Parts: sequence; C-alpha cells; structure tokens
Amino acid sequence: MHRCPAHGSRPPTLISIEFFPEQLAHFRPFCYFTNWLVKMTVTPPNRSQTERADHTRARILDAAIREFSENGLAGARTEQIAEAAGVNKALLYYYFSGKDALYAAALEAVAEGVQAASMAVLESEASAGERLLRLALNHFDRIHSNQAFQSLMQHEMIRLHRGEENALTPLSEKLFRPLWLRVQTLVEEGIAAGELIAVEWSQIIYAALGANVFYFLSAPVTRLSQGFDPLEKSALEFRRKAATEYLGQAIFIDRQLGARLAARVLAATPMPESSLLAVWGKKE
Repeated sequence: MHRCPAHGSRPPTLISIEFFPEQLAHFRPFCYFTNWLVKMTVTPPNRSQTERADHTRARILDAAIREFSENGLAGARTEQIAEAAGVNKALLYYYFSGKDALYAAALEAVAEGVQAASMAVLESEASAGERLLRLALNHFDRIHSNQAFQSLMQHEMIRLHRGEENALTPLSEKLFRPLWLRVQTLVEEGIAAGELIAVEWSQIIYAALGANVFYFLSAPVTRLSQGFDPLEKSALEFRRKAATEYLGQAIFIDRQLGARLAARVLAATPMPESSLLAVWGKKE
C-alpha cells in the first residue's frame, strides 16, 4: 500500500514527467499525486512563449520555402528543413502534421505575400490606368526577384498539368480568384471612365502581364540567338522601362496621359534586387 508523502514535500520523480492527456487518462491517481495535483494551476502560455512559438514556426516555414522551391515536393528533405530551421524533426512535426502539410503551408505563405502586394497596388490612391501600370511593373519585378514564388508555382503547374494532387487548386479559390476579380473590376473601371481603350477587359491583362512572362520564358533562347543576356541587370532595367512605356501608349486613350503616368510609375518604383532562377537559364 502506498504512503502519502508529507504535506508540501516534492513529488517523486515519476510525477515530474510531462504527461500527455491520453497518458493521464490511464494513470492511477495515487494519493501523493492527488495532493500534488490540487496545488497546480493551469496557466495559459504567456506572451513570450507565444512569440517564441510563432518565431519557431516562421523559421520552419522559411526553411521549407527554400527547400521546396529548390527541390520540389518530391525532392525536398524534411531533415534538411529541420536542420536549416535549427529544430529537430519532432518539433517540425509538432507544428506541421507532415511533409505535404508543410509544403502546402509554405506555398500558401508565399502566395499570400504576393496576393497582398498585388492587392496593395490595386487599392492604392491613383486612377485605374495608373494602378494597372503599377500592377504590370510589380508583376515584372516579382518574376525576377521572388525566386521562391516562381519556382513553387512552376512545380505546382507541372503537378496540375499531370493531373496529380496539388496545393494550387485550393489556393486558387482562396487567393487568386479574388485577385483576378479585383483586376477585372479595375480594368472595367478604367474603360468606363474613358481612360483606357474600350476592348475586352482580359485582353488588356494578357497584354500587360503576358509580355512579362514571355520575356523571361524566352530568355535562354534570346541569349543564344541574339548574343546578349536578357537577365543581366542592365537588360532588366531597360526592359521594365520599355514595357511600362509601351503600356502607357497602348492601353490609354490619351497617349500623352499614358506617357506621363508611365514616367511617374517608373520614377516611384526602383527595381528590386534580382534573384534569378536557374529555370530561367541564368548562369552563375
């Protein structure tokens, strides 16, 4: 028969174990445990604990974004992610239930950043036409500066094309559809105001953003056939300026207004540092 320890004495070593709920459900409530337990108070995590947990989760996500963007879902290693984040695998799986869940969270985090930046442009204080110029320039700069997003999106597009399970489908509903609808509203607003040319609204978007995509996709062939590197800093600066000035002439009814707005947008938007992807054919 077990004896109760003296009142106020330290509980045996057995009781100092960190119990999980399912373990507690099967634990025999000895009297020494009962006496010790009644003195305990359940306290919620304090602010510093919450901040540390958030910081740990963010470190894991940052490491996961780098690993997945470089190697894709299949090639990425959770051991590498844990090591880069400075945690063990057990802690990684505490925050994320598995590799697929971590991948989905990484893609969502990057996509949310892109969506937020685009929405900020769309909701800025300017005419519809000027905001559209800003959006096109933001898109150009994102392609050459946001390596993680471009790489993860390519991986997802391949999975989608193959009919595989992918993380892009739910994100399209959550993030990309609202963004696309907001862009449609913006173009229609500009057309209704007599600022933009009266054409089918999506054609303006394809003209504005499609030219950016083609420039980067064709970079390897351009380098081979034309003898210069379109991904060098000077070439990028030239192209982003030419593309913005072209839109100022092509989609505005008043071309002089379009030229002034293009100049203003360029002056207000310095080109960010480039982090060109190997997928674009960049040689180190």
